[in-house]
Amino acid sequence: MNEITNKSKFQLKGFLCIILIASVLISSNSIRLVSAITLGPAALSTQTKLPGSNNSSRPCYESSTNLDGLKISTALTGKTTTVQLKNDFSPHPSMQQVSKLVGNKLTSQDSIALVFPTFTAAAYYKSFYDFYRKHIDTSPGKNVTEDLDLLSTNVRNQISPVASGDAMLFLIKNLENMIPNLNLHLFSDQDVDNGCIFTNDGSNMVDVIILGHQEYVTQKEYYNLKQFVADGGTLILLDSNIFYAEVKYDNSTNKITFVKGHSWAFNGKSAWRSVNERWQNETSQWIGSNYLSISSATFLNDPFEYLHHEEQSITNPKDTILLDYKMANAPSHTATDKDMVAAYELNYIKGKVYSIGIYSDDVIHNLKFDKYLDDLLVQVTRSKTVDSHSLIDDRS
Repeated sequence: MNEITNKSKFQLKGFLCIILIASVLISSNSIRLVSAITLGPAALSTQTKLPGSNNSSRPCYESSTNLDGLKISTALTGKTTTVQLKNDFSPHPSMQQVSKLVGNKLTSQDSIALVFPTFTAAAYYKSFYDFYRKHIDTSPGKNVTEDLDLLSTNVRNQISPVASGDAMLFLIKNLENMIPNLNLHLFSDQDVDNGCIFTNDGSNMVDVIILGHQEYVTQKEYYNLKQFVADGGTLILLDSNIFYAEVKYDNSTNKITFVKGHSWAFNGKSAWRSVNERWQNETSQWIGSNYLSISSATFLNDPFEYLHHEEQSITNPKDTILLDYKMANAPSHTATDKDMVAAYELNYIKGKVYSIGIYSDDVIHNLKFDKYLDDLLVQVTRSKTVDSHSLIDDRS
């Protein structure tokens, strides 16, 4: 969440090309036939179950390819029995070079999931941000009863630059190139809300989950991801400004409704000024950082040629710093000398959280960043200690 005017620039560009995910992935060159499979009801482990975690009795559905391990959630395929995927998607000209450098260090036994930020995409599409702009001058203590229809919207599964669309598509091909016969899952926010990241017996369904710009999530989704890490899973956060606001999801209507965060709260009858970050203290404890709301900054250690957009600030003393970007020139009224923007790892109960600390969507096509992320994935999935120096070595 930057200044609303800055967000609007991305929004204006993004929604000119918004289409359904299945359409974006369609290719006339290579088609992978997909047959539907059904997973059992998702339940949570009773060993380390956290308050608020989802215990859905509704079954989760996936489609899986016959040719490799890619599994696509029902929400993304529209509950069809077949989908067509773009087989030659390779946005970076050096992708093949990266794949050769990484080699076959990972195996098909490594199970990885990408979660498309479908709730965040919905929030930006003629909805929440229209409300924010209309009522930007609302003072604390005042109830707003106008334009409340903007605080509820359909989830359309858009591919959007404000919701990691390009980054997720890039990662699909990158991971497939890195890991032959990879067991790769594609989920939506709806799936995580429903507990589909867990198996019938409550154990984690995958080893690693990669999130993008999950700015808007439900409370169930938030606690399901926390449960996943507590039970031994690895969570990788590509982008900053995550878990910033809470929404409710209605499966029967496929709609989200704003609840709290982003400086607002809504009870269905009126809206009023409230907290900025919905679960700020809790997020600091298990994620290890919080969104740093600043209007400008520069980075003295900038191997990925990243420009300020949205960043996380280190807020947990147990974080292990992997790459300090050495932030400088941040506005003094919103940042302090103690604020640090960095890539890091944090142990939480049985699992780990890795955060890149910056808005990685902006550098997803940077070759040095691709090498960094590839090395991180290799070391994480092979249960090795991450060496911050090895992650930024130039292997060319």
